[in-house]
Order: sequence, then C-alpha cells, then structure tokens
Amino acid sequence: MALVTKPVTRAAAATRTTPERAQWLIALGVVVALLYYGRPLFITSIVSVVIAFILDPFVVLLMRLRLPRSLASFVVCTVALALLYVVGLGAYSQFAALYQTMPKYGERIGELVDTVQRRVADAEENATRLLLPAQQRQEEQERLRAQQAAARPTKRGRAPAPVQQPPAAPGSIPEVRIHEERTPIGDFIAARLSSFYRFLLMASFVPFLVYFMLSWRDHINRSFLQFFSGEDRVVAARSLQGIAEMARAFVTGNFVLGMTLAIVSSSMFWSMGVPFPILVGPLSGFLSLVPYVGLPLAILPPLFSCLTLNAVPLYVLVVVSVGLLHLVALNLFYPKIVGSRVHLNPLVVTFSLMLWGFLWDAPGLLLAIPITAGLKAVCDNVAGLRKLGKFLGD
Repeated sequence: MALVTKPVTRAAAATRTTPERAQWLIALGVVVALLYYGRPLFITSIVSVVIAFILDPFVVLLMRLRLPRSLASFVVCTVALALLYVVGLGAYSQFAALYQTMPKYGERIGELVDTVQRRVADAEENATRLLLPAQQRQEEQERLRAQQAAARPTKRGRAPAPVQQPPAAPGSIPEVRIHEERTPIGDFIAARLSSFYRFLLMASFVPFLVYFMLSWRDHINRSFLQFFSGEDRVVAARSLQGIAEMARAFVTGNFVLGMTLAIVSSSMFWSMGVPFPILVGPLSGFLSLVPYVGLPLAILPPLFSCLTLNAVPLYVLVVVSVGLLHLVALNLFYPKIVGSRVHLNPLVVTFSLMLWGFLWDAPGLLLAIPITAGLKAVCDNVAGLRKLGKFLGD
C-alpha cells in the first residue's frame, strides 16, 4: 500500500519557522545583554588573551633553552611588567613636570575661554541689532533701565541696614555655616570614581590571567579540543591557530607602527620647540592609530603643550605636520603592516566599531577590529560559515 504524503504549504512552513525566528531573536537579545552588562569581565578576558598571544612566542623561545613552561612564563611576564614599569616611570616624570606648569596652562585656557565668550556675546548683540526692529530694541532698553532702577536703593541712596543677629548665649558654641560649592569637575570625578575603581580591580587580574594562560596553554588547548570529535576537532584547532596568528599580527603591527610614529613625532616636536616632546610625541603617535578619529586626537596633545608659547605659526605647523604624518602612516604603512593580516572590508570595520563602541565604549573601539577579525578566522575554517567569512573579508 503506497503512502500518500501531503505537500507542505507555505503557511505551514511559515508556522514552523516563526518559533525558530523568535528563539533566535531572544538568544540574540540575551547575548547583547550579557555583553553589555558583563563588559568588565569580557574586556579583561579578551585583553588577557590578546596579551598571552603576543607573549607566547617569547615563552616558546625560552622553552627551547630547556626551561620549563611555567618558569619561562614567569620570566616573560616579569620582564613585561618591568618594561611597563619603566615606561610608566618615564611618563610619570613627564606628567610631574607638566603639573608644575599647570598654572600657566590654566591662565591661558581662562584667557581663551574669556575671548570666546566675548566674541559670542558680540555676535549675539550684532545679530539682535540686525534682526530686531528699532521699536522692539527701544522697548528692550526701557525694560532694562526699569530693572536697573528697581535694583537701586530707594531710601536716601543708602543700602538697607544689615539684619542684626541675636547675641549668642554665654558659653554657647557659635553656629558655623559651611557653604559647599559643587563644581562640574568635582561632579564628574565623583561620578567616575566607581568606574575607575572597577577598572583598577579588573586590571589587577590581567597579569595573573596572562601568566596562567601561558603556563597552562597546552592543558587548556587539550581540554578545549576534547569538546569536539573527528573533523570538528581539526576545524577547532585551525580556528584557534588562525585567531592566535591574527591577534598576534594585528597587535604587533599596531605596536610597531605606533612606536615608529611616537619616535618620529617626538623628534619632530623637539625640533619645533614644542614643550614636553617626550610625552606628547608617544601620545600623538599612538592616538593616531584610533580608527576614524585618530587625526583630531593626535593633534590635541601637541596643541595643548603649545598653549604656554601662544604662537599662531607654531599651532599651524603642528597641525600640518601631524596631519601629513597621519595621512602617510595610514595610507602607506598601515595597509602593509596591519591591513594585510586582517582582511576586513571597510563597511564591516565601520559597523563593528559602531557596535562594540556602543557596547563597551572606548575599550570597544580598541577591541572591535581584533574581535571581528577573530570571528572571520573562525568563519574561514568552518565550512558552514565560509560565506559569512567572505562577506566579512575584503
């Protein structure tokens, strides 16, 4: 007896796929919520993984000298922390010298703010004269005169006598009223103290995470690959290798390019006579690597350093030189050193910067490209996701 199968209609197929789509949307919402509210944990973990990928070749080099992995990892982490301490000590000395000259910068910034306020007030007055008719201007002047007359003292030109406070009882403690003035800077610092404490708390875990990732790398790889079997285990191993090579090439390329820009910028600022060239040069060089907003960020440190000199030709020279160096570095050196290792198209890079910047703020902008490139490395090795990998690629 032959079996009769009923054809599946479009309505039945749509009914089947609707719960699946709802499940995918709910899962996507849960993932986004986890990434947003758990960003301190994820940012710390990703930064530790990237640093471990960078330091792993040095650990392998020491292991070739017959050192055990645990000891080699400890030596590499100690040397890295020592170098970081030396760099921080040099930056601290520069900031200390800058702090001593802060009154001059404060006076100059105050003068600039006063100048801008005067120009804005003059512009508003000129616009009022042009737009308001003569009769309305006259009414406005009469109203101002009436307000000034009402504010003057009315009794024989004398100000009202101050209110006498009752004398204090003998032996009593006089009441002291303290007027607390809140400033915008104080409010900003108070609002950011909790975030700064959280940042320091998470940053303190990074050295330990890096050390354990380096010393237990083989065990972690074997334990991770046990979740897969057969061909999937080979794909997982290739994906891990691709992510490691991508992260190492991306961060190393950015570091080499940033150091080059820092050295060139410091030499250039020193020849121009810009104050604190050893401090503003590295800041300008590494800020120049921030995607899309690198140029204005790179210009700010040398311009701020030039405030005490207050020379317009020096301002123009700094802006032109930093702009030319930024354009040359990103158009000639960046594609060869970094871009050839990542292989992401500009549309995906822009969207990833928007997404991760929204989720994780400034750290998201710095980690957006490595995360997206790591996802592309996974898609390139998984057969079912290779089309997505081609879409992400250039």
